[in-house]
Amino acid sequence: MNKVQIEQSKDKLNRLAWLLDNTFRIPGTQIRFGLDGLIGLIPGIGDAAGAVISSHILTQAAQMGVPKSILLKMAFNIGLDAILGIIPVLGDVSDFMWKANQRNVQLLNDYLEQPEKTVTHSRLFVGLLGFVAFCGVAFISMLGFLLIRWLWLSVEGN
Repeated sequence: MNKVQIEQSKDKLNRLAWLLDNTFRIPGTQIRFGLDGLIGLIPGIGDAAGAVISSHILTQAAQMGVPKSILLKMAFNIGLDAILGIIPVLGDVSDFMWKANQRNVQLLNDYLEQPEKTVTHSRLFVGLLGFVAFCGVAFISMLGFLLIRWLWLSVEGN
């Protein structure tokens, strides 16, 4: 993509993120929400549909040549939004606070303005996320091992 196309895409993605996350304001407050929050209210498919729509920003960023570490951070934002959306009430409230589309467009804009700094921060985030995931798997494995050991000793003791 050339610079003109990137600027046009950037403008479109900014408008899409605003539409999905900030279109409406609750009267008398500064709280804003968008179509993503409304779509998320549809039981069963709302949050999945919202994630599919949100992935358009991710796809456009990939076409702009954004590095994988930033794309992974964007995917995390979309995934967390979708997972939180599954939880009744909490998911609806999270749409007011966790604005994945705004976050992703901001990541894209930051990358286009300060690529080195944004890539470094994203790599640190992905590394930390990988470490947390590894620790989670190790912890669950250890619990499984201890449970099997306890069961084995219980059966052996009788």
